Amino acid sequence: MSVFQLHMISDSTGGTLNSVVKACLAQFEGVKTEQHFWPLVRTQKQLQTVLESLRQQHAGESCLVLYTLVDDGLIQTLEKYCQATGMPALSILQPVLQLMSGVFGKRSLAEPGLQHKLNAEYFARMDAVDYALHHDDGQKNDQDLGQADVILVGVSRTSKTPTCVYLAHRGVKAANVPYVPGIPFPERVLDLKKPLFVALTATPERLIEVRRNRLKHLGQHRETDYLDPEKVQAETKEARRFYTQHGWPVIDVTRRSVEETAAETLALLEHHREKIKEQNHKKDRA
Repeated sequence: MSVFQLHMISDSTGGTLNSVVKACLAQFEGVKTEQHFWPLVRTQKQLQTVLESLRQQHAGESCLVLYTLVDDGLIQTLEKYCQATGMPALSILQPVLQLMSGVFGKRSLAEPGLQHKLNAEYFARMDAVDYALHHDDGQKNDQDLGQADVILVGVSRTSKTPTCVYLAHRGVKAANVPYVPGIPFPERVLDLKKPLFVALTATPERLIEVRRNRLKHLGQHRETDYLDPEKVQAETKEARRFYTQHGWPVIDVTRRSVEETAAETLALLEHHREKIKEQNHKKDRA
């Protein structure tokens, strides 16, 4: 089977490019690629280094060039080289930038890395990440848990922590509090008014699978109630009744990735904020 040489060239960190490539490659079964990543390419000299590598390493091979460059000079140099060598090349950003430019009636700034600029939004994201890490599994919940935008609740191994971290990178202050069967849920947490509570659940089979893998990773192979099917089923039922009692939205993470769980949480948070805004507007009018 042929191995396709995939070159990804970016004038920034390449995060956008990498995400798009991963999403697209996931749609193709049985395709093998060798990926070459070229980040922070911002000068003609740096680009020439990339092109020289292409000449030396992959002459005559099946190559594809994908890039996120915004400098017109760099784009022209790269496109000219690809056309001369017959390498297919595509800009991931240009179609979107051109569409926006036409709609907005403005030219883009063509300045690399603006999405990573150290502005207030950036520091808010970093603050949210720090908050998530310090409010994992109920840590410090007697101090400033009320500052959270979202509080995720769930039994063990329902992806609470990674979902909180993902939300933090979207600028959302997210904390998580575990639901432990037989142990009263902290009243001081239930009394909080600002945060949106979202419950995470999964099938007992999925929880047992994840928990067993976790214990193996920790070098523990002994069977316990933590893995007992009847105990886990009772645990999830008890938690479900608790969530329903408090009217919390429930997300089943059994077949969801962390990204999908976070996306649904963000949608719930947007609705929650709109509801609060509407309530405040009514109070102001009263």
